[in-house]
Amino acid sequence: MIPNSMRRLFWSFVLLAVVSSGLYLTFAAVHYSWNWSSVWAYRAQFLWGWFTTLGISLGAMVVSIIVGFTLMIGRRSSCMPVHLLSTGVVEVLRGSPLLVQLLLGYYIVATALNLGNPLAVGTVLLGCFEGAYLAEIFRGAIESIGASQREAARAVGFDTAQTYRYVIIPQAVRRALPGTTGQMVSLIKDSSLLSVIGIEELVQKVRIMNSSSYTALEGYLPLAVAYLIVTIPLSWYARRLERSFAYET
Repeated sequence: MIPNSMRRLFWSFVLLAVVSSGLYLTFAAVHYSWNWSSVWAYRAQFLWGWFTTLGISLGAMVVSIIVGFTLMIGRRSSCMPVHLLSTGVVEVLRGSPLLVQLLLGYYIVATALNLGNPLAVGTVLLGCFEGAYLAEIFRGAIESIGASQREAARAVGFDTAQTYRYVIIPQAVRRALPGTTGQMVSLIKDSSLLSVIGIEELVQKVRIMNSSSYTALEGYLPLAVAYLIVTIPLSWYARRLERSFAYET
C-alpha cells in the first residue's frame, strides 16, 4: 500500500511536468526570442528586491496581526464609542483600494508628520490594510464558538480569561487559520504596490531590469517563481498547523 504522502508527491511531480510542458509548447509556438544573458547581469538587483519584499512582508505581517487583533477587540467591545470607531476603521480600510491608501498615507499623512522613510511608512500602511481583513477573520472565528462552550467553561469554574485561553482561543485559531493564511499570501503579493511611493521592491526591480535590458518575459518568469518560493511554503506550513489543531475531527 503506497502512503498518501508518496502518492501526493508523485501526482505533484506529474502535474508540474504537464504544466511545464504546456508552457514550453506555448512559448515555442509564438517563437519568442529569449535573452537571459542580459537579465543575468541584473541578478544582484533582483535578489536585493526579493529580500526587500521579504522584509516588508514580514514586518507588515506583524503589524497586520497586531492591528487585526486590536480592531477585533474593539469591534466586540461593549463601549459604544470604541465599537463604532473600530467598525469605522475596518470599513474604511476594507472599502477603499490599497493604492489610494498608500498615496494618501505617504504623501499627505506621513508628510504632515515629517515621516520621510517610505519603507517604514509603506510597511505600516500595508499592515493596517491587511489588519482590517484579519480583524473580521478573527472576529468571525471567535463568534463561531457556540455559547455552550462558554457555559461549560463557567460550569467547571473558569473565569473569563481562562475561558478564552483554554476554550475559545484554541478553537478560534483553528477556524481562523485558512482565512489568515490566504490573507498573508495576499499581503505578500500586495507588497508590489509599494513601488508607487518609491520603494524598489521585487516588482519594481524587475521593471527596471526589463527596461534596462530591453526584455519582457525574462524578468517576469523569475518574478513569478520568486513569489511562489515564499507563498507555497507558507501555505504548506499553515496546512500543517491546521492538522495539528484539528483535534475535534
